[in-house]
Amino acid sequence: MKGKVAIVTGAGSVGPGWGNGKATATLLARQGAELFLVDVNEDAARETLGIIEKEGGSAHVHRADMMNAADVQEMVQACVARFKRIDILVNNVGGSAPGDPVAMAEDVWDLQIDFNLKTAFLGCKYAIPVMLEQGKGAIVNIASVAGLRNDFSSGRSHVGYSASKAGVIQLSRSVAGTYAKRNIRVNTVVPGLMFTPLVTTRLARTVGGNDLQKLIDARDAAVPMGHMGDAWDVAHAVLFLASDEAKFITGTEIIVDGGSTATMP
Repeated sequence: MKGKVAIVTGAGSVGPGWGNGKATATLLARQGAELFLVDVNEDAARETLGIIEKEGGSAHVHRADMMNAADVQEMVQACVARFKRIDILVNNVGGSAPGDPVAMAEDVWDLQIDFNLKTAFLGCKYAIPVMLEQGKGAIVNIASVAGLRNDFSSGRSHVGYSASKAGVIQLSRSVAGTYAKRNIRVNTVVPGLMFTPLVTTRLARTVGGNDLQKLIDARDAAVPMGHMGDAWDVAHAVLFLASDEAKFITGTEIIVDGGSTATMP
């Protein structure tokens, strides 16, 4: 990663601990990349910045709403102005809202598509021209096993999240094919059940009945390996796909789920 510039969106964390974006940004910095840390919550991104700088790395914080095209365009311009290039883009913004097609309000559906899929689209839209001018680049989009399989046994439906994350996977494949001859690689990391601050700060309340340990136990039991993964599992998959060691890999996915999708119908 030395000499490379990486944009990581959603580079903060929703609570104490290591979220996917925070771990990914820190790992890329540890490998020598210069980081452009993007988050709608500037304070959260600054926490990641403090970790990277304390470890001797180089990073810069930029606030942007990745659902807003003007913000994304300005974000890319700011990164180029500061670091002169963009070698890696990690589209990591997203989140789930529960609901089936009957129960889910139309505005919630629209927000799910924007939050999970449009953010990745806009990141690609404005970063790819920079990569084309450079002659190369690597994009890693973060999806979810919800975009591959449906776990009906959980009793929880999140139709907007499932549809939008499936869209992220196909967006990656489509963009990868479009730019394969231009030396721009596009791949997807597909996390399963992960133990991140999202579990402790949000899911324990929204789906766990405020019983965190019960939720953790249930999620651990649902994984064939017997436990959830963590943000570092996602980060290492991103690092590989973004690295030159993956130079012949594009338009595909690394599933990081402890075997969950292999056992789903």
